[in-house]
Amino acid sequence: MRTKHIHTFEDIDNFKTRLLNWAQQFDDVVWLDSNPHSNKDAQQHYSYDAILAVDAFTSIKTDYHQGFEKLKEYQSYTNDWIFGYLTYDLKNDVEVLKSQNFDGLGFSDLCFFQPKKVFLIAGNQVETHYLNFVDDEIDDDLLAIKIGNDVARGHVYSDIKIKLRTHKDAYFEKVNEMLEHIHRGDIYEANFCQEFYAENTQINPLETYQKLNRISKSPFASFVKLQDKYVLSASPERYIKKQGDKIISQPIKGTAKRSLNVYDDEMLKTNLAKDIKERSENIMIVDLVRHDLSKTALKGSVTVEELCKVYTFDQVHHMISTITSKVDENTHPVDIIKSTFPMGSMTGAPKISAMKIIEDLEDTKRGVYSGAIGYFTPSGNFDFNVVIRSILYNATKHYVSYSVGGAITAKSKPLKEYEECLVKAKAMREVLEN
Repeated sequence: MRTKHIHTFEDIDNFKTRLLNWAQQFDDVVWLDSNPHSNKDAQQHYSYDAILAVDAFTSIKTDYHQGFEKLKEYQSYTNDWIFGYLTYDLKNDVEVLKSQNFDGLGFSDLCFFQPKKVFLIAGNQVETHYLNFVDDEIDDDLLAIKIGNDVARGHVYSDIKIKLRTHKDAYFEKVNEMLEHIHRGDIYEANFCQEFYAENTQINPLETYQKLNRISKSPFASFVKLQDKYVLSASPERYIKKQGDKIISQPIKGTAKRSLNVYDDEMLKTNLAKDIKERSENIMIVDLVRHDLSKTALKGSVTVEELCKVYTFDQVHHMISTITSKVDENTHPVDIIKSTFPMGSMTGAPKISAMKIIEDLEDTKRGVYSGAIGYFTPSGNFDFNVVIRSILYNATKHYVSYSVGGAITAKSKPLKEYEECLVKAKAMREVLEN
């Protein structure tokens, strides 16, 4: 059971900064920030402006084998707030697939924890949900947050050397191989990703996240610390949300760069909205998501609420569709996620064939990248992002990684796909290489 209190703060942005600084003392931290001031058109379907969960009371960490069944048991048993991540490699629990590519990061396939302390921020109000046995700490915590010192910066990354796991010529060869699969009819589309990495490297995770968030101001930003593993995410994409009996999925397919010139920027946005290749990519994934949602949906309830709408972010324009469904109240929340996992925007169509080809052609195990970060509520609602535009860090191994990808279709040109990857990688590279 939890004790709930509501607190009001005049300067909520200052409180948020101090709250995240205060959280660094804990081994288990999940911070989710929707950056509400910078994403007005992306604000629908939001429950909170930001959430912090810290200090594990119980937790689950496992590989993909029966991963969803273990999560289902854990979620049912705790019947409480739980926060964590699902890696892309849980695909091996859903289908007969494998993940045998290089893994420099070493994250578990699935990790969730039940926090002792939860902070829910909406407007200038903060709702605290403390487990009863620590509810006497709330006043001391609020005082510590208020007077807290800035986190020590330390020496950070002026000498980081980013390397490519897949070099340019090899990337072109692999995209051409993927195009051969498409022309043969094995698949219509597949998301092909490549890793950028740095070895023997130390970063300040909080400062790195704050820089990335300042540049991107994304609606699904997150800072995750689980012992020595970190995810610093500026994700613009929602994977899936459950609110009561309504399920919402918002895949992104279609990207254009921004311009400082207002006229040029509007032209880039208009051209993206009309781009036949980008629209066809998006519509293929909408069909895939509709199919996935239909597995748990009440008959006739799957609806496309928005098709190929262009949203503007600080770094890029994105084409986003919104698909919803209704589910029976007795459907287990974990079953809804399992039946749609991994998200269509990061796989391709048909999904299983695309995942097999991805595994053969990519050089890196995806892990948390293109998985999902989020939470379950005590009432069985949930909300998860897609882990893209994210820096992953193993502090013990001194290994830093970020990956980017794009949808390959029959109309793809390898050079254009490569350039789109560099646009998506820009913010992460800027942050790391200063």
